[in-house]
Amino acid sequence: MKTIKDRINLFRKYMLAKKLDAFIIPSGDPHFGEYVQDYYKSREWLSGFTGSAGTLVITIEQSALWTDSRYFVQATEELCGTGITLMKMKMEGTPSVEEWLKGVVNDSAKVGIDASLVSVLEYGAMEKTFAPLQLVLEEDPFTSLRTNRPALERGLLWVMPDDVSGESCGMKLERVAAMLGVEGDFNYLLSTCDDVAWMCNMRGSDVPYNPLFYSYLVIHRDSMDLFVSSSSLDDESKMHLKKSKIRIHDYDSFGSFLGKMNNDFPVIAPLNKTSMATYSQIDISNVAGIQGDNTPGGVVGFLKSVKNKSEIDGFGKAMVYDGIAWVKFWMSMEKMLADGNSRVTENDLAHLLISKRGENTDYKGESFHPIVAFGSNGAQPHYCASETNPTYIGSGNFLLVDTGAHYPFGTTDTTRTFAIGDLDQESKLDYTAVLKGMINLSKAVFPRGTRGASMDILARGEVFKRGKRYIHGTGHGVGHFLCVHEGPQSIRAEENPVFFQPGMVTSNEPAIYQEGNYGIRIENMLVCKEWKETCHGEFLCFETLTLVPIDKNPVISSELGQENVEWLNNYHSVVYKTLSPFLDESERMWLSEKTSNI
Repeated sequence: MKTIKDRINLFRKYMLAKKLDAFIIPSGDPHFGEYVQDYYKSREWLSGFTGSAGTLVITIEQSALWTDSRYFVQATEELCGTGITLMKMKMEGTPSVEEWLKGVVNDSAKVGIDASLVSVLEYGAMEKTFAPLQLVLEEDPFTSLRTNRPALERGLLWVMPDDVSGESCGMKLERVAAMLGVEGDFNYLLSTCDDVAWMCNMRGSDVPYNPLFYSYLVIHRDSMDLFVSSSSLDDESKMHLKKSKIRIHDYDSFGSFLGKMNNDFPVIAPLNKTSMATYSQIDISNVAGIQGDNTPGGVVGFLKSVKNKSEIDGFGKAMVYDGIAWVKFWMSMEKMLADGNSRVTENDLAHLLISKRGENTDYKGESFHPIVAFGSNGAQPHYCASETNPTYIGSGNFLLVDTGAHYPFGTTDTTRTFAIGDLDQESKLDYTAVLKGMINLSKAVFPRGTRGASMDILARGEVFKRGKRYIHGTGHGVGHFLCVHEGPQSIRAEENPVFFQPGMVTSNEPAIYQEGNYGIRIENMLVCKEWKETCHGEFLCFETLTLVPIDKNPVISSELGQENVEWLNNYHSVVYKTLSPFLDESERMWLSEKTSNI
């Protein structure tokens, strides 16, 4: 922990030189992505906390880190001895960042923040809630503070064919212009790399676990300007961009471009995904006004969330490939665990599933870091197995496996919880409750105009009936060979104004976590579809996309209920019929048993 304390002391010297009383260090990068290269992991470098989400606040005398329930256990362990106080978000008694700061610094204090890591919308809200404290926008302080800071890596881009994306760049451009509803030309700014990739029908490898490339995009009525590293483009990419009326600029020229935009046209941007650094580079006196895109998720983000037929078909193909890999994984895992002469670690199983996926030439990597957690480790929703201090798979408890994959035509995200050995009644009741909640949501029928918060209780309610709870969301959007966590739709207790639309693909993952004992999560992916129209309006439903057997051993049928037993049997019938043609005889026999009726 001496290294962390030394780094914090170094940072405090920087603050004193800048005459700052406090500094806020969020996670993320200038593109507001979930996953970032090591170059941008300055919050991790300074605190030692390796989770993907967290906000570190340093004052001259104190420090604290805010993170959500996924990382409470992990953060407790990683912050131990650093002098950094853990703040558990959404827990009773936990102050907000501004409340805590107002209690530890004086009213005239100056609070610094990197202008490239805070959005225009967030900064405006912070100015109000932090008052009378003064916010000060700074350039990245870690440019000079982090010795041996890793360089940014850039990979080659590749083109998504129109028959896979289902829509040309030109068609997308027309839809964006129509949805914006602006007369004449415009400058629409995009900083989010997944939105840029979707608009350009291209993918890359700059971001861990996401097939993205670091970029900015300025959209006009009939053309686009793309800012990307020139080293990332080959002849095919350049030809595709030229054909799509997308002009190429160097990534580092984005700021100068913003200062020279045509003053005849307005600038439009999703202000919750546009940094203050970007905003400040616009010559406001030289443009015909700046407008915020108030569409939830932004116009491009919303259009991206509603998948077309080609994209949905691609998801279906990805599910078949992933389902085959899961079958081979589960069979091999059983053999490994049955061998009394071998000791199997969580990491062994993570690598095993990756190797089974790798047998398919279309496999393009994991969509997030695999979560393989045995026993009490499963109580950490975003657990990361240790390579240096491995956990061996024992017996008499649950093994939670949450992984996803990318294929050129779709992305997957699946969680299965396996019963390893004999379980007690309490464990089985918890497992059945989680499964029941997952099935309840899968069967949902709802009128058009329904929000995710209205459906969350279908899954979460079964956990509540056990007198238990999980704090994370029940469902998140999933990108089409893009980010595994995608908005703007969600299924969670917190209000989200986005209505579910046919074509939206969403996860379904209720859970129970017993700290120090076990974790249970069962996750499928769903696609929203039209159901039927009556005199009472149009109704929608969900169709399950995932094709992976669910462990039947911990299920208490009487607690699950007859209707849900029938759903599970029907689901397993579909899994078998879909996957069995791609399996050999021994694999089919194994799958037949795993998918038999209960």
